[in-house]
Amino acid sequence: MSDATFTFRVEENLKEQFTFAAKERDRSGAQLLREFMRDYVKQQQDAKAYEGWFHREVIAGLDSANTGKLISAEQVEAESKAWRDQSKN
Repeated sequence: MSDATFTFRVEENLKEQFTFAAKERDRSGAQLLREFMRDYVKQQQDAKAYEGWFHREVIAGLDSANTGKLISAEQVEAESKAWRDQSKN
């Protein structure tokens, strides 16, 4: 993989503080920025994957409800009570 240059403007004071903080951790600013960028990309990929999963779950729930496959409120309450009673032991 080839490297690319990423240039952007930042306030001088912020750059100085960032450089100082990086040196305190024995890291270069470039190392930290690459790490931050990787973390951000991963967060976005994870968020997109979660949104896809959530959408599929909602559609499955709606399909289930539309075909009459429902659990009554009474059944949910009974199961919840059983779980709570079991966790007390």
